[in-house]
Amino acid sequence: MLKKIPLLIQIIIAILLGIILGKFASKDLVISKAFSINFVRILVTFSDIFGQLLKFLIPLIILAFIAPGIGALAKGAGKLLGITTAFSYGSTVISGLTAFITASVLYPIILQGQSIANFGNPEEALLKGYFIIEIPAPMQVMSALVLSFVLGLGMSVLKTDALFKVMDEFRIIIENMLEKVIVPILPFYILGVFANMTAAGQITGIINVFIKVFVMILILHLTILIFQYTVAGIMTKQNPFKMIKIMLPAYFTALGTQSSASTIPVTLKSAKKMGVKEEVANFAIPLCATIHLSGSTITLVSCSTAVFFMQHGMLPSWGLMIKFILLLGVTMVAAPGVPGGAVVAALGILNSVLGFDETMLSLMIALYIAQDSLGTACNVTGDGAIAAVTAVFVKNEEEKEKAAQIEKVQINEVI
Repeated sequence: MLKKIPLLIQIIIAILLGIILGKFASKDLVISKAFSINFVRILVTFSDIFGQLLKFLIPLIILAFIAPGIGALAKGAGKLLGITTAFSYGSTVISGLTAFITASVLYPIILQGQSIANFGNPEEALLKGYFIIEIPAPMQVMSALVLSFVLGLGMSVLKTDALFKVMDEFRIIIENMLEKVIVPILPFYILGVFANMTAAGQITGIINVFIKVFVMILILHLTILIFQYTVAGIMTKQNPFKMIKIMLPAYFTALGTQSSASTIPVTLKSAKKMGVKEEVANFAIPLCATIHLSGSTITLVSCSTAVFFMQHGMLPSWGLMIKFILLLGVTMVAAPGVPGGAVVAALGILNSVLGFDETMLSLMIALYIAQDSLGTACNVTGDGAIAAVTAVFVKNEEEKEKAAQIEKVQINEVI
């Protein structure tokens, strides 16, 4: 039954139910207060245990997706792989930095007075879980990240399929765990967290943050797309807005699928219609669906900065956010192709780099999933721009090689 309801709708229902239950459990309401408090405490207990499970899985998610992701990328087609990867990562990092610069300017104004200190910390609120089950992670997040690089690069150097098959099957196991266990349970996790926050009297501030951050994210998505296609338009000598118009079918398809991978056929067709050489499009579009995540990065950086601001009453430092953005661009490589996959893959560095606790991570999940389709649509639309720019560089390389061959033939003839 729940499988037929889109995840976004499930999250919205969970948030609304959490607010209602939290109101009944708050000090302001007397009717059914005792029952509501006990029920919310049961939900909080479940959320605490689920949070421990997430902590356990975070290093495994990083290892399962990054290691085979790097191993697969290293088996690509030479210069074409390098050019596409460099442009994709560059676009992702630029998107993250743009989001943080915008947040640095706007958040002290639009989020003024909405820090955690002003509306209470749910970790110290009146409701606690009945018990907690500690589930220690098998390794630290940074250890998992470094191990992923070692294994991924090792697989490419050894040029053997044995380890790659093992890691790829491990990825499938973790992906199924996320798709069939973690993601379906997320609404219940968020239900408990929002019920607790409402009982603690902080939900009004959270909702205000949701609305303001969403508007900023949508504007940033449109801005980065215009930037990407302006660059692509200059290089291909096309009108950037006409290029965006051609890519609109991919944008609207992604809004429905919430998956870059599922949108590949439409993105591919639109890119070719835009004039991207067929062999370049056939390679670049599927690759970008995995490694180019400008929209998701904008969302994660914007939301994480907002949550950090709420938690500490101040913006994170530039050094901290640059580290976070650089790691984010790598961590989301080959993120699971399920709604909310990018934020699940990013939980590790949110915890290790920005110091987010379970409550902050749950807020990130809710904030991200509520606009996941918009981020995915920005990702896939931007893939067309990356493919177009890659095609120009490939064409230039081919022309240089032809010129070199002609010059070599002329020299031989003279000799």
